[in-house]
Amino acid sequence: MENKDEVIEKCDYIHAHEDIIKKVEELMPDEELLYDLSELFKVFGDSTRIRMLYVLSESEMCVCDLATILGMTQSAISHQLRALKQSKLVKCRRDGKSVFYSLADSHVKTILEQGLEHIEE
Repeated sequence: MENKDEVIEKCDYIHAHEDIIKKVEELMPDEELLYDLSELFKVFGDSTRIRMLYVLSESEMCVCDLATILGMTQSAISHQLRALKQSKLVKCRRDGKSVFYSLADSHVKTILEQGLEHIEE
C-alpha cells in the first residue's frame, strides 16, 4: 500500500515519446558544458564561499575587509578567493598596493538572489 503523501508516476505502457525525446536531445548541452556547470555549482556548495559572494554583492572589498567582516584569517580568505576567481565568480582590481575584489558580473548576484528566493518560498 502506497503512502498517500507519496506520489509515484508510473507508465502503464512501455512506450517512449520519440518526438519529446528528439526535441530534448537536440536542446541538450554538450557533456563538457554540463560538467563545467556541475563544477560551478560545487563552488556554490560551500557556505564560506556563499558568505563571501554575498558580502561582495554588497560592496567591493580587499582581503583585510573580507577577513574582518567574516571573522576569518586573511590566508583563509585568499584560499577561498582563489577558488572563486578560478570559477570566474569574482574579479579583482589593483589600486596601488591594495587589491580589491568584486563579483565578476551581474549573473553571480542573480544566482545568489534567485537561490535565496527559492529557499525562502
